[in-house]
This record gives sequence, C-alpha cells and structure tokens, in this order.
Amino acid sequence: MAEGRYIRIVSLWIRPGQEAAFEAYERDAARLMARHGGRIESAVRVEPGGAGDLPFEVHVVSFPDLAAADSYAADPETLNLRSRRAEIIARTEVLVGYPAGPY
Repeated sequence: MAEGRYIRIVSLWIRPGQEAAFEAYERDAARLMARHGGRIESAVRVEPGGAGDLPFEVHVVSFPDLAAADSYAADPETLNLRSRRAEIIARTEVLVGYPAGPY
C-alpha cells in the first residue's frame, strides 16, 4: 500500500424511504470516525435511473491507518449503531485503495 492515509471506497444501498434516516446516521457515524482520526473525504449521491443495480451513495473514507479504522469499528458507540444501520442500509460494498495521481 502507498504512503498516506488508509482509504476505503464505500458504496451504500439504502432501504426505500430511508433518505432522512440515512443522512442522520451518516452524521453520527462521521462524528464517531473523527474520534479515531477518520473522515468522509467525499460523498457522492448516485443519479438514479442508470443501468444496473446502482448504490444510493458512494463515500471515500479515510483514517490515519488500518489500526485507526479497526479502532473505529470496535468502538462501543459504533457497535451500538449497528442495529440502526441495519434498518437503514440494505447493502454495503467496500474497496480499499490509496492515493493516485496527480493527473
């Protein structure tokens, strides 16, 4: 892996009618990430109507390193959010990446 922050590209599919709950959940998750040095670098809402099974949103999330990401995942408050998350988010796909460019 290249030098720099630990990066995850996260695609999220939400359950129908959960837009407002999703946004509130993400604000809480971002607050918890910040405790561990993490942040949502970018969030992109996917335009509906494209071909295939498209996610609702795609996030680029970063942490100082893998240990910080693991610490966030193991945080008791993060664990408490899991049931709420399951009610809102139907599917998640995660890719691990690293900075590229500049182009």
